[in-house]
Amino acid sequence: MTIQSFPGSSGIIDASPKRDISYFSNFYVLGLTVTAGIGGLLFGYDTGVISGALLYIRDDFAAVAENKVLQETIVSMAIAGAIIGAAGGGWVNDAYGRKKATLLADIIFATGSVVMCAAPDPYVLICGRLLVGLGIGIASVTAPVYIAEASPSEIRGGLVGINVLMITGGQFLSYLVNLAFTEVPGTWRWMLGVAALPAIIQFFLMLFLPESPRWLYLKNEKPQAIAVLTRIYGSDRLEEEIDILAVASEEALHSKNNVRYLDVFKSKEMRLAFLAGAGLQAFQQFTGINTVMYYSPTIVQMAGFTSNKLALLLSLIVAAMNAAGTIVGIFLIDRCGRRRLTLSSLSGVLISLLILSGAFFLQPSKLNSGLCEVQTLHDTCGTSLGWIAVLGLALYIAFFSPGMGPVPWAVNSEIYPEAYRGVCGGMSATVNWVSNLIVSQTFLSVVAVIGTGGTFLIIAGVAVVAFIFVALFVPETKGLSFEEVERLWKERAWGGEDARQGLLV
Repeated sequence: MTIQSFPGSSGIIDASPKRDISYFSNFYVLGLTVTAGIGGLLFGYDTGVISGALLYIRDDFAAVAENKVLQETIVSMAIAGAIIGAAGGGWVNDAYGRKKATLLADIIFATGSVVMCAAPDPYVLICGRLLVGLGIGIASVTAPVYIAEASPSEIRGGLVGINVLMITGGQFLSYLVNLAFTEVPGTWRWMLGVAALPAIIQFFLMLFLPESPRWLYLKNEKPQAIAVLTRIYGSDRLEEEIDILAVASEEALHSKNNVRYLDVFKSKEMRLAFLAGAGLQAFQQFTGINTVMYYSPTIVQMAGFTSNKLALLLSLIVAAMNAAGTIVGIFLIDRCGRRRLTLSSLSGVLISLLILSGAFFLQPSKLNSGLCEVQTLHDTCGTSLGWIAVLGLALYIAFFSPGMGPVPWAVNSEIYPEAYRGVCGGMSATVNWVSNLIVSQTFLSVVAVIGTGGTFLIIAGVAVVAFIFVALFVPETKGLSFEEVERLWKERAWGGEDARQGLLV
């Protein structure tokens, strides 16, 4: 064992020497990661597809076309379901395992997709949206934890980032599907129903994949856990990993066997860990990412480009940039570290939001209020300032996607002790979904009150708060084993040899 000092910790932690491991050095782990990440694909697809499907749902159901509240309910019911699914998904993960939780999510999601596809009225459609949301919520908790627990610590962040890539890839795919089915009879039914296919594929692939080795070992199924570890690690590393699991299992036996939600707040180190994890999830949403993804066509039109085709095309480019940026993040997260990558990302996000805000403040008053109704790019709204707004939008995605996109999910998959991982992961994912709901339901209303420029200025202010939060409360976990991260929180909570540095180091 060697002694290393880790950035962001308040003391010295024992750590094993880290090895240079490539993402492609173990195709078994990569295949497991991609399969588990299909849950992320479903997550991303649903968030993107409903915006296009709703246009055709209004044509089929007069009640929807005449009722704005009904339209909002159709969109937001999936988010409400995701909040419930994420809240309960942590318990399902800890009680029944990551594999069974994934299979359950697939069954619920596929059922919801079929219900939506066959819905005879908007109320059955809303029930289908609720089911789909439940599946997404469970998957959003399960996939990052399952991937993290089966990954070598040296490349854990990047592999969890693949799940985020699947989310952004699903959003891009949804735009393509929306375009593909525009001329097909039963347009919106195909858009919503086709999502059942990835869920069915993941279900059958998961039947051939193992349970998380850490969960198996914690449940005293040691032979099965060792069999899984043998496929992940070489002989030179296997014994070391088994010893680490044995120590973690012994510690878990002396702690609570059944962790309840309130137990998270009874321990100082758990409060600090949950603050960091849930804070990252909240700031991921409150810095505006899903506002941009949900309303990018609207934002583009607010910038003066009133052509629906051009707005959709620019939105497709935004989705593609989001996916490309996530790929960059996958390769940076285990090289630059989570903390540095997040701070750099937020710095760029702040600059981009200021550009967006400035462009809209300088536009004519009707445009800044989101009420512009010009017909061509040659009218007053279609000035060069419109292109500056689109540039700000592109820069926002370019800075957000490599850092604030994958890091919150990666950090939340690795900062909690084994006994708390499912419960805390579920709670932090619930924070993400609740924040998502708040932002997506208030963005256009806030724009109507204070204007687009003022709204983006507020989000820029949130980005400043997020930067300070990360600098103070989020430690670096790059390359650390789960046990090293657990000791890090104990150091920050109770102090060690260097306790006088305090909690904010």
